[in-house]
Amino acid sequence: MQKKTIAVLFGGCSTEYEVSLQSAASVIDHLDKAKYELVLIGITREGAWLRYHGDPEEIRRDRWHQHPGCIPAFLPPSRETGGIVELVGTEYRLTPVDVVFPVLHGKNGEDGTLQGLLELSGIPFVGCGTLSSALCMDKEVASKLVKAAGVEVAGSVTVLAGDDLYAAAKSAETLGYPVYVKPAKSGSSFGITKAYDRLALMDGIREALQHDDKVVVEQNISGFEVGCAVLGHREPFIGEIDEIELQGEFFDYTEKYQLISSKIHLPARISEETANRVKETARRVYRTLGCRGLARVDMFITEGERIVFNEVNTMPGFTAASRYPNMMRASHLPYPDLMDRLIQLAEAMEVVR
Repeated sequence: MQKKTIAVLFGGCSTEYEVSLQSAASVIDHLDKAKYELVLIGITREGAWLRYHGDPEEIRRDRWHQHPGCIPAFLPPSRETGGIVELVGTEYRLTPVDVVFPVLHGKNGEDGTLQGLLELSGIPFVGCGTLSSALCMDKEVASKLVKAAGVEVAGSVTVLAGDDLYAAAKSAETLGYPVYVKPAKSGSSFGITKAYDRLALMDGIREALQHDDKVVVEQNISGFEVGCAVLGHREPFIGEIDEIELQGEFFDYTEKYQLISSKIHLPARISEETANRVKETARRVYRTLGCRGLARVDMFITEGERIVFNEVNTMPGFTAASRYPNMMRASHLPYPDLMDRLIQLAEAMEVVR
């Protein structure tokens, strides 16, 4: 059987650059080398694209870009090319690609920018398309669309760069304290704070504006968070539900990736009836926001067992220990099989693209 050529993209100009390295190294480790020929393309923090020929461990250690074999490479938007172009000395070399697996998180990777380039190139790729990626990244827009689809969302107030900070804080206070202050279009937990009074709220808005030009102040939802790993297109499969048990204020960047005091329960400690409602809500959110391929839909369950939408991650963490692969593994879909399925889904989308 002829091998398919899979281009794995990693890194990127994002606060989640390091997370991308860990995810991509794990994806590379688990892609079946008997089925796939891998083309590794790293993107530095500064935005340089480089073809990498080394070991995944050097990616984990962020030493990949120091490899002597790295050469400039890029993905052209021309559909005539159909692959990766590398600059070798003064000459260009083309490597045809069957599927692109973009393992990038956050801005410039998960927000529709990269997906737009991939769609222009005409090469099938893993994950959501341009519009869906952009919608899911914007917390304000995603919540409005999900609410219009009949799913409960937290009350919120939007603050734009240049708005009167005092007036914005006064408006946000109508939500009641405590409130969460979040950059609207940031894929990570950087810039998120929890405010219990006006001073902390104003400071939180200033902090969030350092990461984005739009800020969302959200009502606190009393309850706990659950996640749904969703896989597929029009009739997606939903994996086992997990639950976050918090000890601190919220699931911040440190807790997400180190679990110092928090715990992940898989399966979630909820009834079968509640689990079915959570899955149906995740399916509705996934369809409403035009997701395809994969996404993780996060929701809150309140003390009264109401389900409240939180956010969608269109490229969730992908290490072997990450939540999405774990939820799929708990649903009898091992990591290598998950990789195969994602590539098959990308190829299937080429027919209708």
